[in-house]
Amino acid sequence: MNPTARLLLELGAVLLGLGAVGRLAGRIGLSPIPLYLLAGLAFGTGGLLPLQAPESFFATGSEVGVVLLLLVLGLEYTADELITNVRRQAPVGLIDLLLNGLPGAAFAIVLGWGPLAALAMFGVTAISSSGIISKVLTDLGGLGNRETPAVLSVLVIEDLAMAAYLPVLTALVAASSVTSAVYSVLIALGTLAVVLTIALRHGEVVTRFVGARSDEVLLLRVLGLALLVAGAAEAAHVSAAVGAFLLGIALSGEVAEHIRGLLGPLRAIFAAVFFVFFGLSTDPASLPSELLPAAVLAIVGVATKLVTGWVAGRRTGVGPAGRLRAGAALVARGEFSIIIAGLVGASMIPAFAPTVAAYVLMMAVLGPLAPRLVDPLARRLARQAAQRRAGPPVKKSSAEPRPPGKPPAAI
Repeated sequence: MNPTARLLLELGAVLLGLGAVGRLAGRIGLSPIPLYLLAGLAFGTGGLLPLQAPESFFATGSEVGVVLLLLVLGLEYTADELITNVRRQAPVGLIDLLLNGLPGAAFAIVLGWGPLAALAMFGVTAISSSGIISKVLTDLGGLGNRETPAVLSVLVIEDLAMAAYLPVLTALVAASSVTSAVYSVLIALGTLAVVLTIALRHGEVVTRFVGARSDEVLLLRVLGLALLVAGAAEAAHVSAAVGAFLLGIALSGEVAEHIRGLLGPLRAIFAAVFFVFFGLSTDPASLPSELLPAAVLAIVGVATKLVTGWVAGRRTGVGPAGRLRAGAALVARGEFSIIIAGLVGASMIPAFAPTVAAYVLMMAVLGPLAPRLVDPLARRLARQAAQRRAGPPVKKSSAEPRPPGKPPAAI
């Protein structure tokens, strides 16, 4: 068959299939991420229906998907919000990162994967999925809850930490010696500082530069600039994802709101391709042996995120029920874990990518379920708190009141 015809047929079948599994995920109330990963496993080498299309096509689409994921995420925040949240929630953010990242690092060290894999696993287990969490909060009507600001503050700290973490990890992966590693990290952090300064202090200039009345022109300008910034960041070993995220922060006002709506469909398509490509590059036969270690990581990850939510909620004055709901909302892991695995997986031991895939499959399913599972206990805690505030019930005496001045009757 003509290679072009085969490519078009297979690509059309993949996109149509992703649309079907996405619709299924919406109906059962789950994130489509685990289903996209399963689709990639089914279509990859060793899967049920291996694709014959060039792998480079999906690899390029995957890179564009990462750029759009982080660009749209950056559009959600302004520079002022970042600074305010860092100052207010820095202690909680530090607790969150250490509490959730150290188990992943310890896991890699115990298995003998080495320090670089330990650093990568730190990020895999530490960072929650902003995409899944925002969707769950919207679907459950939790955006107006008292604990939601605490949840969003933790996510902002995590996203900002990721902006510093990814350049360091990428530089260390690319380095060939200790000297080159130090040099690469310094260049990456210096570039990050320059780009972040531009985003914070000169965001209005960037916004005016890309602004346009035509939706078509606006979309082309923003997408073109995002790819340019991502490519420049990648060349400086800062990672394309971080460059796109910082560009999103730099854009503000009506332009940011408008471009977020325009980029939504593109982001959905290329993000799906990104998750599918990760599944394509993972051998399904390697998953069964990694299910038990991934399950252990998942159990620990659920517990540590519940503690994080409890601490964050208490710091903002939320009651026990809200603290529990906050922890349950933070359980999901997804796109960031896959991004880390995609960046460094090729240089890691063979078990790294399958373990991350199995872990994300579990956590992306548990994420939407956790708030529903803890809701009965949260309601019970709320009732107990209300009873404590109301005080103990007043007991009424069963004896009839006697007239004033009359002595009690003799027994």
